[in-house]
Amino acid sequence: MSRVAKNPVLVPSGVEVALAGGEISIKGPLGTLKQALSADVSVIREGDNLQCKAQNDTIHAHAMSGTVRALLANMVRGVSKGFERKLTLVGVGYRAQASGDTLNLTLGYSHPVAYKMPAGVKVETPTQTEIVLKGASKQQVGQVAAEIRAFREPEPYKGKGVRYSDEVVTLKETKKK
Repeated sequence: MSRVAKNPVLVPSGVEVALAGGEISIKGPLGTLKQALSADVSVIREGDNLQCKAQNDTIHAHAMSGTVRALLANMVRGVSKGFERKLTLVGVGYRAQASGDTLNLTLGYSHPVAYKMPAGVKVETPTQTEIVLKGASKQQVGQVAAEIRAFREPEPYKGKGVRYSDEVVTLKETKKK
């Protein structure tokens, strides 16, 4: 059995869980998240805990039980505390400005880049070179951060570009004559 699936998911007060025919819906102060469940996994509610169990004794069922448990834990954390991802702009003239649900980026191109935020993700720019993304869905916040980073990935010679705040860019040595 998956070692991850053995641990129950604690449901804090203020979070509602609804299990209905192959889908789970978790509602909390920061929103509602839904997830389709695998047929190989059953989710059992025991008081304030959610327990994931494999339906049969296959390797796939055991693996999916751990995956579903991790997804449920992320959903519960997302609707109660939320997720946050920070990006940093490194480079002369690189700027970011949040206006409503649009992020305007100046990344050294001949044109400004305007990125429209999807529903469920909020953006803040504490300074011109910092971007903070917040949302209830870990997957969605991570996907938006990856799409923003893809506009100008950090280059290996000077380190210029959009990077995660905790990312370490290893610089290469320039070519010698």
